[in-house]
Amino acid sequence: MAAQREQFSFTGRDGARITGYRWAPDGPPKGVVQLAHGMGEHVRRYEELAQRLAGRGWLVAGPDHRGHGATAETVAAAYGDVGEALGQLGAEGWVELVNDIHELATVLGAENPGVPVVLVGHSMGSFAAQQFVLDHSADIEALVLSGTAAIDLLEPALDLEQPMDLTAFNAAFQPQRTDYDWLSRDEAQVDRYVEDPFCGFGLDPDAAKSMFAGARPLADPERVAQIRPGLPILIAVGEDDPVNGNLALVHPLVERLRNEGLQVDLKTYPGARHEIFNETNRDEITALVINWLDAHPS
Repeated sequence: MAAQREQFSFTGRDGARITGYRWAPDGPPKGVVQLAHGMGEHVRRYEELAQRLAGRGWLVAGPDHRGHGATAETVAAAYGDVGEALGQLGAEGWVELVNDIHELATVLGAENPGVPVVLVGHSMGSFAAQQFVLDHSADIEALVLSGTAAIDLLEPALDLEQPMDLTAFNAAFQPQRTDYDWLSRDEAQVDRYVEDPFCGFGLDPDAAKSMFAGARPLADPERVAQIRPGLPILIAVGEDDPVNGNLALVHPLVERLRNEGLQVDLKTYPGARHEIFNETNRDEITALVINWLDAHPS
């Protein structure tokens, strides 16, 4: 029986109302999977993953991040319409987005006492998750990062005075069928993304600058050493993902974590692009992540 998706909301540290969604399993959950979605999308796109996890006894929950999805709708009046609000976080918005992960983890832990809370972050959500664990690794039992990279190494190549343009990642894919071929080899999944009015945008310049500034401490061994040693970490990425530079920006991330004694499992998928949970081999990838999660939280 499919899990029913339920909308909820919680309050950020600054008083902002954040909209989220949860998928509950039949019976008491064995654990909680907290999702952190990517840039220019929303958490309802993780329906298939959430259903698979709920079918294995996990309660799944995640927000539409600030400037995204239903959370952007709550502030749309200030911008004139929802389209203008998408991607608009402002100078303090990125810091608050990372804080929202902690606030929601606290809520989910209180609602589900005695079961592990694990964090699954994709792309922008994985960058927020990397920053989150520098100070709050004790609040989760395991961490999964997909579509991820050591983005401080990407910063010098970008013009952060301009809004982020996600179509720039498409340059390597020729001939181009859409501006978002870089997301997946599955054309139906790409078409759903293109047709979704809540997808396809980047962050405003102030938020992008804040995101990259927040990534710099991840290159500092003393800061990385503050992550609790027993935190299990899985990094799963496509080998043809332009965000990780065809793995050039993944291996430094793994090395930084392992150098501080952290146990990191790295799984890469030949031919796969950015959205591995929407890839042609997503059943294989989802099964690996679920089995890994089942094996790791205490």
